[in-house]
Amino acid sequence: MTQIKPVKLRNFEIGADKLTILAGPCAIESRDILFTVAEKLKKLTQELDINYIFKSSFDKANRSSIKSYRGPGLEKGLELLSEVKKEFDLPIVTDIHTPDQAEPVAQVADIIQIPAFLCRQTDLLVAAAKTGKIVNIKKGQFLAPAQMKPLAQKVFDSGNDKVLFTDRGSSFGYNNLVVDMRGIPIMQEMGIPVVFDATHSVQLPGGAGDCSSGERKFVPTLAKAAIAAGAKALFFEIHPDPDSALCDGPNMLSVETASDVFKICNDIFKLVN
Repeated sequence: MTQIKPVKLRNFEIGADKLTILAGPCAIESRDILFTVAEKLKKLTQELDINYIFKSSFDKANRSSIKSYRGPGLEKGLELLSEVKKEFDLPIVTDIHTPDQAEPVAQVADIIQIPAFLCRQTDLLVAAAKTGKIVNIKKGQFLAPAQMKPLAQKVFDSGNDKVLFTDRGSSFGYNNLVVDMRGIPIMQEMGIPVVFDATHSVQLPGGAGDCSSGERKFVPTLAKAAIAAGAKALFFEIHPDPDSALCDGPNMLSVETASDVFKICNDIFKLVN
């Protein structure tokens, strides 16, 4: 069995003996929403002894419609994420879409995330790698798990050995995603910790016509299954009121629901590990 190489972040390791959770609102909507989620999830994860990384996006460039909400943009978004980091002493993960965003984002984020649809973009991977930050590569919905290895190699060859993979399901068209849990051990055979994105995996791409829909009720099922399959971390998008969220509401969890999901996933993680 291949030994997974944990990735160190602050005073903990992603992929070691504690569950790590990356979670927060899909896109930055307001300071109040960011602070509400950060405060509640920090308290919850401390109670459960879970490693916690705050997530939100300053721009969601891959929207179904040009009219869809994208976020406040790079400058304002980083300003707000910086406030969260300072106020709650939390590590930050956020995504980039172009190579020129890597350096400014690295001034705030501890993990630079590569969106699934952009996971093969060499210039983006190289730019993220050269910041020296952890690079979280989301597996494209169009890739088999084994095809992630050369993408990690692009980061390694750029002088950075701090890589995570995130699985978020596979698309075969027809407004749906399918999760093959075999992908988790397949990717971890490369020695890289795998994060499972439990909320994007229930997305129904284009399911609402000019925007995506989702099946929130299946988030707990997939999250539990992923931990049982060996995932070392979980990714959730969480909002105080998902039904009023400006993007990805149908697949986001509420803070209250997150409490039960985090607890049972942590219990399964302890059993498996």
